[in-house]
Amino acid sequence: TISSPVHSGSRSSKTFKPKKNIPEGSHQYELLKHAEATLGSGNLRMAVMLPEGEDLNEWVAVNTVDFFNQINMLYGTITDFCTEESCPVMSAGPKYEYHWADGTNIKKPIKCSAPKYIDYLMTWVQDQLDDETLFPSKIGVPFPKNFMSVAKTILKRLFRVYAHIYHQHFDPVIQLQEEAHLNTSFKHFIFFVQEFNLIDRRELAPLQELIEKLTSKDR
Repeated sequence: TISSPVHSGSRSSKTFKPKKNIPEGSHQYELLKHAEATLGSGNLRMAVMLPEGEDLNEWVAVNTVDFFNQINMLYGTITDFCTEESCPVMSAGPKYEYHWADGTNIKKPIKCSAPKYIDYLMTWVQDQLDDETLFPSKIGVPFPKNFMSVAKTILKRLFRVYAHIYHQHFDPVIQLQEEAHLNTSFKHFIFFVQEFNLIDRRELAPLQELIEKLTSKDR
């Protein structure tokens, strides 16, 4: 059977966006393997550091793709609980509400439900990751001058999905026994953005207490 594209509202609970693959045999693939190996050591502070002699842009690119895939998968496990009814606005607790704008298709921020917002957000990220001029996968193709600012925007937005899951859907995460997985993924993400100053502290406010708790043991 040919699978048709899943439209919002009828999307399956298991998948959200297709996984973004880094081509095997490429240098970025080697970097990803390096990242996975150092993660296995359990020392996340060490694992996020730029490997010696590597290009910072490329390291940020590989990890951004990896975080996209992780968040995609984590959100995919709880899509049944994140509905138009349960989450009519995209929030991270009572004090933080996000409105969507991407600057091109939607210029003026719109208020929308969390599933709709996350659908917009992940589609937008995927489009950036698939853009060879922004995320070149071929060796020797240079990263654009504005690469870091693009990566920062992507990571800032991906953070909001973690924040929404933690604030609004932590109970199902516990029921599904995904808590350790979510915490490890988020901790890795936070150490990474802290190491390279990629997200403004203000943006991290919705999960400030959790960040302090997760990172205090690893000073």
